[in-house]
Amino acid sequence: MAEAERIIGTPDIPGAAGAEPEQSDEHAASDDRSGTDETAPAERRGVDGAQSTETPAERPKGRRRIAVLFTVAALAYALDLVSKMVVVAKLEHHAPIEIVGDWLRFEAIRNAGAAFGFGEAFTIIFTVIAAAVIVVIARLARKLYSLPWAIALGLLLGGALGNLTDRIFRSPGVFEGAVVDFIAPKHFAVFNLADSAIVCGGILIVLLSFRGLDPDGTVHRD
Repeated sequence: MAEAERIIGTPDIPGAAGAEPEQSDEHAASDDRSGTDETAPAERRGVDGAQSTETPAERPKGRRRIAVLFTVAALAYALDLVSKMVVVAKLEHHAPIEIVGDWLRFEAIRNAGAAFGFGEAFTIIFTVIAAAVIVVIARLARKLYSLPWAIALGLLLGGALGNLTDRIFRSPGVFEGAVVDFIAPKHFAVFNLADSAIVCGGILIVLLSFRGLDPDGTVHRD
């Protein structure tokens, strides 16, 4: 029996001894493969994640700039509209109100021309130009990623909407209405808050252009 057990048992010992290294080698190889497979997707996920998060990060930024544009436009438009309503109700057909002596006064004037009283014979043309400016700004807003540009375009949009409202709804008729002006500095043309917003927005756009800043946020160093 001992001899039989020795004969039967001897193959198990070398086999078991040889099986463990082979099994450990297989486990090591599988661990290496699994580690490589898990690491590579992780790295790919990191790269892809960086790429995928870049676009969503830009989109909220663009939406914030658009929100700034329309907020500035709404504020400029509301201030212009309210000021004109007060001027028509309280100041029109009344004596001018002196604010800083003869240097600045409020005086209600109906202006059929452009800003500061220029071009009174081209009311319809200025109405079309104001409408075109609004359309261009609305189209440009889709590619807007610059905060200064958002403020500048918001001022232009609010001012254009303010004067366009007068062109459409005030006498003598639709698209021929006279704009209400009331800010009258000494030795200067009478204007309103919409004109001021348009001029401030235009000046800001010129400064941004000189600095090489585009509406999409890119900067040119020419």
